[in-house]
Amino acid sequence: MREVPEAWLSVSATTRQPREGEIPGESYVFMTKEQFERGISENGFLEWAQYNENYYGTPIAPIQEHLSAGQPVILEIEVQGAFQVKKIFPEACLVFIEPPSMEELRRRLTGRGTETAEVIEARMKTAEIEMERRYDYDVRVINDSLEVATMELAAIVRGQ
Repeated sequence: MREVPEAWLSVSATTRQPREGEIPGESYVFMTKEQFERGISENGFLEWAQYNENYYGTPIAPIQEHLSAGQPVILEIEVQGAFQVKKIFPEACLVFIEPPSMEELRRRLTGRGTETAEVIEARMKTAEIEMERRYDYDVRVINDSLEVATMELAAIVRGQ
């Protein structure tokens, strides 16, 4: 975001519990399951999915507000949501940020120290399924070097 300050990063909503250091409204909009389901029934989400027993989604009102103001909007979402967005906004550029290997992804998830072994296994299984869709995206960025991946992503956003 420092590389493309004119862009706006959407804040996703979730029903999962906050992790240490996460700031409500900045890291995520934390909601109860009931609040989230009400948002679904009222078409309050651009996209949403259930992932490892929690809901995640993108509230639509802020997206519309920033797009109307002419700002590039960045969504940090999973595969199901990405293709929901593409149906509504065919001009959206889908970027798949890929780990250099599944072993490295496991190392990164474990290194965070925020998830149980059970949750890491579930995330790894989901990642394997999601990796099968990477070729359906408009662009792939391999996050081998954070600096290089950041520059590639910034160039993509500037080109939109």
